[in-house]
Amino acid sequence: MDAPNDPADNALSALIERLHQRGRLRVWSLVITLFGDAVVPRGGEAPLSGLQDVMARLGVEAGALRTALSRLAGDGWVVRERRGRNSFFSLDNRGRHAFDLATRRIYAAAPPAWDGSWTVAVLPPGMDNGGAEALAERGFLKIANSVHLLPRTLELNDRDDALLAEILLIHGTSAEHPEMLRTLWPSEEIASAYASLIEDYRPFADALSETGLKRPVDAMAARTLLIHDWRRIVLRDPGLPTALLPQDWPGEEARALVRNIYRKLAARSEEWLDITGLPPLADPKLFGSRFGG
Repeated sequence: MDAPNDPADNALSALIERLHQRGRLRVWSLVITLFGDAVVPRGGEAPLSGLQDVMARLGVEAGALRTALSRLAGDGWVVRERRGRNSFFSLDNRGRHAFDLATRRIYAAAPPAWDGSWTVAVLPPGMDNGGAEALAERGFLKIANSVHLLPRTLELNDRDDALLAEILLIHGTSAEHPEMLRTLWPSEEIASAYASLIEDYRPFADALSETGLKRPVDAMAARTLLIHDWRRIVLRDPGLPTALLPQDWPGEEARALVRNIYRKLAARSEEWLDITGLPPLADPKLFGSRFGG
């Protein structure tokens, strides 16, 4: 049992308390984070007992976890398999696909590189609402009615995307980017979320440097919470190149903090996965490259 005055343990407990103070906890989302971040790289399957250990440290009761797993199974996100008296869970194809799509953004080392190329999408009449939401999922930002703009940091699959095939797309390059253009992008809400994450996790980072976490399950719980909180913000952030970000944008300070904490938790949390019986990392090099290696 850890000493009551253990700085890292106390700082983790404060983060967990803050998690529950934010309102009704979406346990299923925490489960997806744990699977995508830690279980999938280790073969994709985890015993119920192991999931219960981590979630219990995060203040989630066993009944709430079972309810969340049942919901995920019913929605086609996880698969349950009984072997003897034990239950094992794994992400279904739908759950894996959803986390895989987000992986590039979650573990990116920096904002995306950009050569100044743009794509302008003009929605046809009658497609304004649903089309705008679908474009937002692809990284476009609305700049006027029916007009959406995307700094091309990744290649669009224009020909393979049924939605884009029905929209007027204009590709081009501009060397001049007015300062006012920056005001069209990230919202104050996202900037505030990054600032809050920095404020919340800075004491934990300091305590972690001082003493570390004694138990592997604590490290796994802390890692799960860290990625859960980080992905809630970064996946709402358009993920713009540096040239289009405000000069005081706090996203990169937050990323640096998350990277630092993640690296300090990695070895101890991977030890918990060993103890729980998960197979070795399928691709250690890929895992080591998270947040830039």
